[in-house]
Amino acid sequence: MPITLPDLPYDKNDLEPFISARTFEFHHGKHHKAYVDNTNKLIEKTELAGKDLETIIRTAAVDPGKKGLFNNAAQVWNHSFFWQCMKPGGGGKPSGRIAAMIDDDLGGYEKFAADFKNAGATQFGSGWAWLVLQNNTLAVTQTPNAETPLTEGHKPLLVVDVWEHAYYLDYQNRRPDFLQAFLDHLVNWDFVNANLG
Repeated sequence: MPITLPDLPYDKNDLEPFISARTFEFHHGKHHKAYVDNTNKLIEKTELAGKDLETIIRTAAVDPGKKGLFNNAAQVWNHSFFWQCMKPGGGGKPSGRIAAMIDDDLGGYEKFAADFKNAGATQFGSGWAWLVLQNNTLAVTQTPNAETPLTEGHKPLLVVDVWEHAYYLDYQNRRPDFLQAFLDHLVNWDFVNANLG
């Protein structure tokens, strides 16, 4: 089976005014689709054709000759995960198991929020800010470009995209405002709790 572009888990105008339908038209409809199309072209008639996306990413990550494939496949995965991390009426303080873990591992929600926003704001150039599970402990991390915690053996729980195409139409150069809106109004904490298993 080829790698496919997943549907958004909401209508493209459901996250307005925090993310516009126009941003989704470009971000999902053009950027994400291009990563899917490129991945399929790069695996066609190779030993990776028909493999699942995570296998493709892990295989390409350790082969310098497959850097282009890694970049495209990892961006497919990162974006597919990012869409799930948001929902209409989301954001604010979490509840459930993740709330207790944030208190125990990260010093409480306010400290987590500050650290997460800082990770996103200080990621130089393009990349991602993550909440991950490392050895059963929460950590806030950042990755450049297409890099993903999957290749480090860490379990992704939450991500925000800080490539300019994620926010520039709505926020221009105000990346910190986008990060604040993500935390206050968009985070799907139900998805984060589900990722804990």
